[in-house]
Order: sequence, then structure tokens, then C-alpha cells
Amino acid sequence: MKYADITEKIIKYAFKVHNILGNGFQEVIYQRALEIDLQGSDLEFSREFEMPIFYEGAQIGTRRVDFLVEKIISVELKAVIHLESVHLAQAMNYLEAYNLEVGLLINFGANSLEFKRLTNKKYKTNA
Repeated sequence: MKYADITEKIIKYAFKVHNILGNGFQEVIYQRALEIDLQGSDLEFSREFEMPIFYEGAQIGTRRVDFLVEKIISVELKAVIHLESVHLAQAMNYLEAYNLEVGLLINFGANSLEFKRLTNKKYKTNA
């Protein structure tokens, strides 16, 4: 699996956060906690990384992914009881809009941490 070493580290930190905090908090609380663990790691990251969204060559807005890790992996956090298809679609849209190959969708809201590794089938090298 591409970038497995990086995604495994991120997932490990997410499990740590969930084990300590449990479920029931707002997304921003998990985002702040995960940021603390990422700061103590060897991973380069940006929190709430904002990127422009283009349509037919025109910028039509911007979106923020919760974390961009090593400039190659998007990490989208949720704090909901169940992940739904709309959450998966949002995370996939970020991958496609930013032309990133790999992403993670992590849900802290369930009793057990949920995560999905995502691959952008539309990824273009040297874009």
C-alpha cells in the first residue's frame, strides 16, 4: 500500500487520541489533540490546509482539509456516530481537487475509532 508507513503513523496517533478522549467531543477537539501528537512526531504537516478549487481553469473557491501530511496525504476528521457516504465523498473530493494520491478519513465519533484509507483513481503524476 502506497505511503503505508506514513498512514500507519497517523492512524496510530488517532487511536491514541481516541483511547484517551473517547467519543462524544466536537471534531475540533480531536483535531487539536491529533495536532499535539503530530507535532511530537517526525511527520511534516499543516493543519486546516487551504487550497484553491478550480473549475474550467477558473478559481471558484477554496477548501480546507483538516491535515495535509508530508505534502502528500490528506487527513479528514469526523466526529459522527456513523460514517456516511457523504463523508467519503467529501474526502475523495479533496483528493481529486488537490490531486493527491492517498488520503485518510478518520471518525472519532463512534464507540471504536473508524478509519478509511482512500486512493485517488484520478491522480495525475506531475500535475
